[in-house]
Amino acid sequence: MQTTPSEQASRRSVVFGGLTSLLLLAGKASSPSWAASTPVTSTEWPEAAVESQGISAPALEAVLASGATVTALRSILVARNGVLVAERYYGGAAPTQLLPINSATKSVCSILVGLALEQGKLRSLSQTVSELLPEQAGSVPGSPANAVTLRQILTGTTGLAYDYRTQLRPLMNSADPVQHVLELRHDGRPPNSWSYNDAAVSLLTPILERAQGLPLRELARRDLFAPLGIDDFSWSQDRGGYPTAYRGLQLKTRDLLKLAWVMADAGRWGGGQVIPSDWVTESLQPKVNGVWRNPPVVDSGYGYLWFTGTLMGHQVAWAWGYGGQFAIVVPSLRLAIATAATNPPLQTLAAQTESVTSLVGRIVEATT
Repeated sequence: MQTTPSEQASRRSVVFGGLTSLLLLAGKASSPSWAASTPVTSTEWPEAAVESQGISAPALEAVLASGATVTALRSILVARNGVLVAERYYGGAAPTQLLPINSATKSVCSILVGLALEQGKLRSLSQTVSELLPEQAGSVPGSPANAVTLRQILTGTTGLAYDYRTQLRPLMNSADPVQHVLELRHDGRPPNSWSYNDAAVSLLTPILERAQGLPLRELARRDLFAPLGIDDFSWSQDRGGYPTAYRGLQLKTRDLLKLAWVMADAGRWGGGQVIPSDWVTESLQPKVNGVWRNPPVVDSGYGYLWFTGTLMGHQVAWAWGYGGQFAIVVPSLRLAIATAATNPPLQTLAAQTESVTSLVGRIVEATT
């Protein structure tokens, strides 16, 4: 039976060693000037037979086939030991397509904070908003946000009142997002209480741009994307024309997988140190208990804009985008998984997210 081009694209897949492989995208980039002496030697995804990497090929194929039953799913990619072992696309998605990663953008900005600290552009996580953005903070001297530290932004413990269900759109539509955040009240929670706060994370754009003297998009390209061979991306802007740190990044799922793998491998990629290893360790360690749940993950926590927990008995961390855009890191298994999905309405969000996470759990279970 003949298939349409859309149907062919939705069935495009690979389990290396079992099916026909896709052509790999190639690219070369030098490592940042501050990086370890070992240079980045390759930005390509090497490939290998899935069985050679200790993952059950039949079990993995069953997971990928099950993905077709999750109508919102657009891709699942799996890497182990630094090689791409499987990928599948659904619903007409393709390897070259830029797909929204939604709030997984936050985890990318966390990496950029770590790089700025390594470069000496930021002094410490104890710096406050009033130190980091003195001009704006000075215009609202009584703002609770002025005393918020960089560490509190990264750990979701700012204490600023925010509810994404009602306040995301006003934040996005604000002509001055920094002023918008400075006008937020205290949420009245006990100190070190975790809460999800796009508004607080939005401050990372002006903080990083002021510290580095570069637009966030160019900063990300120079220090993170170029060393990983990520040369095609899109980043939405606020009304002032600044990339939003809390959402808005679009990547190929292969490139989202690179971000997951470099975190799973202590900041290394292609023979070089792209992200400081101590920053990776700190980022993926839970600093506070998480409020949100993501079954079948248990023991939920939160690191530096990375969710943490236990999945199938293994410690995991993940960048979490609305609807099931995941960059999953399983360091003990040297395993990384990336997924993309469409945006659901709020009433079906939990069910869709759990469906995607359950597929991820089955991949972890199939890995020995």
